[in-house]
Amino acid sequence: FENPHDGKKMMLTPEMSIGLQNSIGADIMMQLDDVVSSLTTGARVEEAMWRSIRWLDRGMAAHKRPTEQNLFPIVQGGLDPELRTVSAQELAKRDAPGYAIGGLSGGEAKDSFWRMVTLSTDVLPLCKPRYCMGVGYAEDLVVCSALGVDMYDCVFPTRTARFGNALVRSGSMSLRQGKFRDDFRPIDEDCSCPTCKNYTRAYIHTVATKETTGCHLITIHNIAFQMRLMRDIRQAIVDDCYPQFIRSFMRRRFGKTVPAWVINALKSVNVDLTVPDEDGYSAKPISEDFQKEPSH
Repeated sequence: FENPHDGKKMMLTPEMSIGLQNSIGADIMMQLDDVVSSLTTGARVEEAMWRSIRWLDRGMAAHKRPTEQNLFPIVQGGLDPELRTVSAQELAKRDAPGYAIGGLSGGEAKDSFWRMVTLSTDVLPLCKPRYCMGVGYAEDLVVCSALGVDMYDCVFPTRTARFGNALVRSGSMSLRQGKFRDDFRPIDEDCSCPTCKNYTRAYIHTVATKETTGCHLITIHNIAFQMRLMRDIRQAIVDDCYPQFIRSFMRRRFGKTVPAWVINALKSVNVDLTVPDEDGYSAKPISEDFQKEPSH
């Protein structure tokens, strides 16, 4: 790697990676792994999977603060069910405080994505947190939580804010559009974040993508949106009404046409959106995988 400070080449080893994270004091540390594109197939995927396991063992041996910092192994194996199963099984043998599901969200088909997620959660220990890396779309959070994932990270909320896009339950709101010029409502009337409490859509429209202020304000809202969604997901699980929450969310998000991958994934955990609920709502699968522009 090229050192960002002086431009010199440096060898980042599994031991050095852990040492840097020990010095930073991160609550959750990640092993150094060999990442290949989720679209890669063949021997390279297996090579990377086994190398990641070897690097994990070296990282665990180098970990100097195991009682203070949590080192998460990372499941690899690409889109190969056998390799991903072997990877998850090998990681589960190590008594880690939590486990990560990696190597996804790299352009693969969503129907392949969810199958690798659920395969991983089926193998990893139930009593430890499972963290899906790089996942941030709202529907992905709802679906993957149903498949047994507990934690996520993603640049999506902050990156999309830089383009003037605010996240709401029904989709992504492009505040650059002229229709918001005279809209004096908050981004989301149900949101209590500082942006929604103090700024209107009209004001944010004037600065979105033009000044860093716009990026900052939308970023604050988008992160608050993600956190509120995850709190709602958790509470629905605690209240034992998550299937009802899923139906309500998908109805508001997509209406009566829902991406087929969502329907397939939820069917695997006995939530069938194609069967009418007590309110008469049911969904038809469509092949498109899209972020819908909300109508309001």
